[in-house]
Amino acid sequence: MKIIDIGVNLMHRSFNVDREQVIDDAAFEGVSPLILTGTSVRNSIETVKYSSRFPEKLYCTVGVHPHDAKSCNDSTIAKLRDLAKNKCVVAIGECGLDYNRDFSPRDIQRKWFDAQIDLACELNMPLFLHERDAFNDFSEMLENRRKDVPAMVVHCFTGNEAELDKYLEMDCYIGITGWICDERRGKHLLKLVKKIPANRLMIETDAPFLTPRNMEEKPRDGRNEPKYLVHILDEMAYYLGKDIEDLADETYQNTRRFFGI
Repeated sequence: MKIIDIGVNLMHRSFNVDREQVIDDAAFEGVSPLILTGTSVRNSIETVKYSSRFPEKLYCTVGVHPHDAKSCNDSTIAKLRDLAKNKCVVAIGECGLDYNRDFSPRDIQRKWFDAQIDLACELNMPLFLHERDAFNDFSEMLENRRKDVPAMVVHCFTGNEAELDKYLEMDCYIGITGWICDERRGKHLLKLVKKIPANRLMIETDAPFLTPRNMEEKPRDGRNEPKYLVHILDEMAYYLGKDIEDLADETYQNTRRFFGI
């Protein structure tokens, strides 16, 4: 069984002491390759540099998360464009809108989200998307460019049914995390995941965040790892009424097709 984790924050400081071991542990469980998430220009540079050391084991995205939009300047898009030339880079993002915390002013978020949509269109690359409490603006901006963007995945989907329907209408792929394993916040996803077409579903850990709450043996430090993607897959297979091997193959093929790997 092979599966691909489409969202790993492997350059997070919690992985500083054992980054290569995390990659090996994931591969031992069949989770390979990994797609690392770029969240700022600086982080994207680090992510590309590290991913380039492990061809075919690691791929990555390059982009600016809405939290970091306030740090963008006139050179930001040029730097992302240059980074995207590397063979390991498979998408633009993580980009989008986050009105839950508003770490960056909303008008600034929209400006730099739009700029990254432009870049994805220019380079004919997929978008790796983030949205939280900003659905109306987010979906409108994507709808306006729907015909120009090659492909889109809504990373870490936690929304409601109407939002899911809209994303699917726009031909988005949907990334599901360990949020579905959280009986407090993710129970609604058990129903919604059944609405996602088999050819639009992808899976991710968002490690080191969102450790599945219902694992019998949780890590002592609470750190999520890509090797736990198997647990998320198993949980989804149960609620979808599918064989885990079949679901693994579906998500694996979807991911390879979407990112071109």
